[in-house]
Amino acid sequence: MLITMKLLILNLAPVTGWPLPLGSGFLQGKSPKPNSEMGKKREKINKAKESGKSQDQNMADEIEKEMSPEVQEANEIEYGKCSANQEPHEENSEEPPSFQEDEKKVAMEMKQRQKKALIEFRCRVEDAILGNYLLGKANNYGCRKESAKAIEQLKEITLWGVPLMPSKRHEGTDIVLLKFLKEKDYKVHEAFEMLRKTLKWRKEFKADEILEESLGPDFEKVAYLNSRDKEGHPLYYNIYGALNKLLGSEENCEKFLRLRVQYMEKGIKELNFEPGGTDSVVQIIDLKNSPGPATKELRSVFRKSWMLLQDHYPELIHRNIIINVPLWYYVSHVLSSRLKKTQRTNSKIVFARPGKVPETLLKFISPENLPVEYGGLKRENDNEFFSDGKVSEFKVRANASESLQIPAPEAGVTIVWDLTVVGWDVSYKEEFVPDDEGSYKVLLQQEKEKKMGESVRNSFYISEPGKIVITIDNFMLKQKKVLYRYKTKPTVPMYLMIKK
Repeated sequence: MLITMKLLILNLAPVTGWPLPLGSGFLQGKSPKPNSEMGKKREKINKAKESGKSQDQNMADEIEKEMSPEVQEANEIEYGKCSANQEPHEENSEEPPSFQEDEKKVAMEMKQRQKKALIEFRCRVEDAILGNYLLGKANNYGCRKESAKAIEQLKEITLWGVPLMPSKRHEGTDIVLLKFLKEKDYKVHEAFEMLRKTLKWRKEFKADEILEESLGPDFEKVAYLNSRDKEGHPLYYNIYGALNKLLGSEENCEKFLRLRVQYMEKGIKELNFEPGGTDSVVQIIDLKNSPGPATKELRSVFRKSWMLLQDHYPELIHRNIIINVPLWYYVSHVLSSRLKKTQRTNSKIVFARPGKVPETLLKFISPENLPVEYGGLKRENDNEFFSDGKVSEFKVRANASESLQIPAPEAGVTIVWDLTVVGWDVSYKEEFVPDDEGSYKVLLQQEKEKKMGESVRNSFYISEPGKIVITIDNFMLKQKKVLYRYKTKPTVPMYLMIKK
């Protein structure tokens, strides 16, 4: 007990600055020293006090350093609130902590959740294949040989050309499974049921055989695939104006649904289900001259085709661009989308009224890949220009006139050019201006107003050095974008060919 008290007094004395009540002799169990030594002892006690104060300060510093990050962060936030209305100092110019760390944490948790869902989905699909219930309930009452044969067939099952069995380790399997997971917000059970229904529907609808099916010449102008957008997605066009005389019978309505599936399957053939590959299409729906809302068959078939693609082609449509949208269609879509609250689906839909079609499409499609009827430069069976050709642009200021010059330094060649003005509503003219001041100008296109329409293509044989001058007069209050390209090709004059 005495030893414990001695140690306690020794430990407290330097920290608190308390004087030792007894001499060291007392602590050692000896009698006190004479009074002559008391002065020296008091000096030691005073030094102990000072050292105790310094140790107290050191201990306070250590506590402050070891203070929890949460408290420090709270203090910093509180300081930021207090100093929000004060002028910033050079020493404390750092901004208060942002929410970036919280966002990163949420993103990490979301990524882990998605990864966990994918692993679980893989297991569900693998078990369904090996358990022979991917396409429905397993028949446990049949013979073992038939069951084993069915399982072997399921092991080879594919969707959009990609094996579904995860243990095959095909690089496209996860990409296909993720499409179903994304569509169902990573809910594994719902994604699995959607996959089963899709496989069952494809078998009943004979979707794998539909590419070889002929639906008749009447439907050839209703849908087609043409080029790709700026991100490499195949462009799938639907021309609903061609349906005016086709949807009068139930048979034609069924053909239209099969046509939609057929061209989706054709578009899928252009996709690449590999990491980093293009795995979705862009759908362009043209409502110009389409039947109005009073057509019962049209409303029904539109609804069926839309639901069919949504239920059995998840995440395969990167974007829907609906052009030449009449007012009734836009209003009905807005009302129905608000009732259904399909925000995720609506974010993939882009509308363009008739006057905004070229401007809207050129945001997503380069002019050399956009058909001329929609304000681009692409022509069918074009022998002059190719899709990889360079297209230049310049802008005409509002209420201004600008000239585009195409140089023609050599004689004996033909210059061919394409030109379009986004939105048109301009006047323009074309002429050839020779370098020789004594020669006459040649008017190629008289000045005229052009409201809307396709791009302009023209050509001119160069008999002497000069230049092609295209003058565009913009009388609108908004600047206009001009897209053009040209080429020079050697040409033998017609009169020489006739002489030969």
